[in-house]
Amino acid sequence: MSDVTEPGSYFVANYPPFARWTAAAVPDVLATFAAPPTDVPLGLYLHVPFCRKRCKFCYFRVYTDVAASDVERYSLALAREAATAAAQPAVAGRSLRYVYFGGGTPSFLSVKQLERLVAGIHESFGWDDAEEVTFECEPGTLSEPKVKALKALGMTRISLGVENFDDQILEANGRAHLSAEIIRAWDWIKAAEFPSTNVDLIAGMVGETDESWAATVEKTLALEPDSVTIYQMELPFNTVFVKDAKGEGRDVPVADWATKRRWVGEAFDRFLSRGYAVSSGYTLVRDAARVSFRYRDMLWEGADLVALGVASFGHLSGVHYQNEPHWDPYLEAVEAGRLPIHRGLRPTRRELLIRELILGLKKGILDTRRLAAKYGVDPVVEWGGAWDRLSRDGWLESIAPQPVLSRAGLLRVDSLLPSFFEPCDAEKAAS
Repeated sequence: MSDVTEPGSYFVANYPPFARWTAAAVPDVLATFAAPPTDVPLGLYLHVPFCRKRCKFCYFRVYTDVAASDVERYSLALAREAATAAAQPAVAGRSLRYVYFGGGTPSFLSVKQLERLVAGIHESFGWDDAEEVTFECEPGTLSEPKVKALKALGMTRISLGVENFDDQILEANGRAHLSAEIIRAWDWIKAAEFPSTNVDLIAGMVGETDESWAATVEKTLALEPDSVTIYQMELPFNTVFVKDAKGEGRDVPVADWATKRRWVGEAFDRFLSRGYAVSSGYTLVRDAARVSFRYRDMLWEGADLVALGVASFGHLSGVHYQNEPHWDPYLEAVEAGRLPIHRGLRPTRRELLIRELILGLKKGILDTRRLAAKYGVDPVVEWGGAWDRLSRDGWLESIAPQPVLSRAGLLRVDSLLPSFFEPCDAEKAAS
């Protein structure tokens, strides 16, 4: 990987790659919903695609400047889609183990809309048995009554999208909030006493310096969140930054990968010095015995995930799928009582093993015993050559019995994962 932050996606979210998912697989996805259920944990993801502004680095399906009637229509559609999905044989009667409200900006919805949506989810699925209900927030969309409502509605993990504390950097990167809104929102969140709180940061935003990054880390430490998640800025092709730079014939002034890794490493050191523990290549937790991330852990270990909302991604009975990625086709399908499936893929058993291997490696220590028991394959033996190469390059502390990434390997983990891809996927990842 070039050390320059070039346009393209770096973060590995799933396997096999999304480029292999096709519309031809939609009948297979629908047949999977109509088949008997598996016995793995079941989760629910709800995509709320509205934002006050589109961040210049954002590559998700989001809408800004939307009419109130469109927000209302969409929130009603989510509840209707939930009812349709919950009635499918592969889902019906199963208890939710985890729920995740993502976006976009879930906190964009009004209290009344949230109350109605949650009531609809409880009517169709229910989450009384859920171990975790995560809700993403943008500081400027919160009010004290809304935070109290989130607690009353049963949210157990609040994730606040801070990204940075420097107002000039926030503005340069197109964020809708400023630092004063962060502090105000955090005071409300702390007062509500949620079981778990998380702060998101991004290392390497346009305008970042050593001094501004160090200040952001210290201000985050002062908040004392239960966990902190730090991503390294990347530039997918469909971001405002990349489109503007291409049109003007210039580069985007984002820090190079070496600098971003250094900044994240420095942040890890500061949080570790304050008693936090490393949970993954992106996350630290303040009390590892109490704080977990059940959405991540169960999904990465092969749990089912029913996806609600435009463009959202799901995983059911070993089959990947994505909902309709555009507004009109999504709403037309849902309002007609149909599952809004756009594309999918049925991975082979080996590909499912690779998926759990690479996602599990993001934690820094691979649970080879679990994978061997589940798939009948010892990953240390099966990919011996890859482990040896990673070890020679300094990215591993040890290989057997469980591969353990070095700090340097952990901070560049996504660039290491193609080592385990099937040959055709590895070639595409390298190109």
